[in-house]
Amino acid sequence: MKISEVKERILSYNTELIEWRRHFHMYPELSMEEVETTKTLAKELDKLGISYRLVEPTGIIAEIKGGKPGKTVALRADMDALPVEELNDTLAYASKKQGLMHACGHDTHMSMLLTAVKVLNDVKEELNGNVRILFQPGEEAALGAKLLIKEGALEGVDAIFGEHIWAPLDAGIVTCEEGPRMGACDVFYVSFHGKAGHGAMPESAIDATVMGASYVQNVQSIISRNIDPLHSAVVTVGKFVSGTRFNVISGECELEGSIRTFTEEERVMVETKLREFAEATAKMYGGTMDFKFVRGTDVVNNNAAESARVRNLVSRSFGDDKLRVEPPMCVAEDFGAYTDRIPGAFALVGARNEAKGCIWQHHNGNFNVDEDALKVGAELYALYALDFLGNLDD
Repeated sequence: MKISEVKERILSYNTELIEWRRHFHMYPELSMEEVETTKTLAKELDKLGISYRLVEPTGIIAEIKGGKPGKTVALRADMDALPVEELNDTLAYASKKQGLMHACGHDTHMSMLLTAVKVLNDVKEELNGNVRILFQPGEEAALGAKLLIKEGALEGVDAIFGEHIWAPLDAGIVTCEEGPRMGACDVFYVSFHGKAGHGAMPESAIDATVMGASYVQNVQSIISRNIDPLHSAVVTVGKFVSGTRFNVISGECELEGSIRTFTEEERVMVETKLREFAEATAKMYGGTMDFKFVRGTDVVNNNAAESARVRNLVSRSFGDDKLRVEPPMCVAEDFGAYTDRIPGAFALVGARNEAKGCIWQHHNGNFNVDEDALKVGAELYALYALDFLGNLDD
């Protein structure tokens, strides 16, 4: 199949592509609750005659069986929305669910992949192999990729490709560098236990607020004094709860935070230090503590050959001027669970357009995308599968 033909087919489905995106945008669902979203996607697969398996509680593993023997390539799109109130109230397709919004762009991912699926299904008899289609729940909760893998999503798969619409990049720009692209994200919880007392009699109390404040300040040195300054890592305390009244010394302090790292060694080191700092802080002030560390997403690590394939496809189809080299980012994505196991690549597709007001960052209530970027993402999905299976010509 020629690149020009892929482009023509994508354009022929552009109206449906936009309609799907707007439908998904109007009816967002939270992580692992994407019940109606799953039903909508399943109905579309039924129309195309594509076999699939529903995953509990939500999600789909489907497959386009090629007419000729060959490898199997997987394409993945996530489905979940966020507990964010939509502020784009002038949009005809604004969220109809109060407090919920596709503020990260997963509505675009589903519609782009669904469009690519239509193109690939049109030529399935020509395919040298199979295309595994993954509509994944729970990315925002770092649960969905692990669930699909447990359900056999990667069995027999030779490589996987995913995309994320990206607000910081101008519409149509693509980046897909090799190596670590997005950091691992883990969450830690610390509870400091002291002894409550009267604000005028501190000698009879053990101040948990002071313990927490000391901890927040001191843990910043974990990065600045233990991580190579040429590496990237972040410790963030995002939640601090302590005290009940202005003249009461608090006996309890609850902290929650996240860490972002790019190597397993640094991940383990930061976890160890966070625990040690909590133990030392509690002991120093005469209190006690509880510490909990929960591993979230793994590093998204692009395979050299597969990321090179994506960049080559972008150059051939869209032009070298549409490629950008971007540094790794500490933001997290559970696509890393796939690249831990098989070769894969994860691309960012720009969607910023100041003239259309598409200037807001992900997870913001004003977030929106230039819908002209969707056909780029849809085409890239199709091109990757065709090229990997040896079915693409210039």
